[in-house]
Amino acid sequence: MIGLTCLTTNGRPMTPPKLNRRRALIVLSKIDEILAWEKNTAQERDTRFVELGRYLCEVRAGQYWRLDNLGSFDEFLERKFPGSRRKAYYFMTIHEHLPRIAKPELRLVGWTKATELVKVARRDGDRFESAIWLHKARSMQTEDFKREVDRHLTGKETEPWEIIYFKLYKSQLPVIEHALETAALMLGTDKSRGYCLEMICADFLAGANLENGDAKMLLLALDRLYKLLPSPQKQQFLEGLKRAS
Repeated sequence: MIGLTCLTTNGRPMTPPKLNRRRALIVLSKIDEILAWEKNTAQERDTRFVELGRYLCEVRAGQYWRLDNLGSFDEFLERKFPGSRRKAYYFMTIHEHLPRIAKPELRLVGWTKATELVKVARRDGDRFESAIWLHKARSMQTEDFKREVDRHLTGKETEPWEIIYFKLYKSQLPVIEHALETAALMLGTDKSRGYCLEMICADFLAGANLENGDAKMLLLALDRLYKLLPSPQKQQFLEGLKRAS
């Protein structure tokens, strides 16, 4: 967890910084003003994330939360950001890791893309090409930009993705969970539940189209099943085909 949340280090008490009450009152009132502004407008929440990140970092460093008789910075965040402390830490991380990017520019790209920029800045350090990455953030759609960041960090091409929602009855969950767990055992624990669900569906399509005689769909289902298998099972599958032929 980012931040100073206690007053000890290595078992030894730390001397808290001298509390600047006047500055603390100003900063805390600014935070309240921004949060109140967000609630009273129809605009997207967190549009003033740059200011919030700066003020929150100052509250943490100066321990201004003591002015409200709180025991830690985390308690302060719980009060000011109920249910969204993680987002508050994102704002602080943006402020700390993107000092070379002008604040108005960060406001324009939004906090979601700014969070992705932080990932690149952390990894690249002094080699972080802020102008190039800022241009990408401005010119690309959010999901495209996230894939670009993933490609830069992992060196691998990533597929477009989306989240699908549908309702399940509680009585259905045991069967579905058991099927996903079984697929995970076959694919390996590094595979997501989405891949496990795809394997189950591909297996179903392969069986259904084997009986119906739809060779095109059968081939597609078998192709997806093969690609999902771990390398040892792929080799075992190929050896089985050789013996069969």
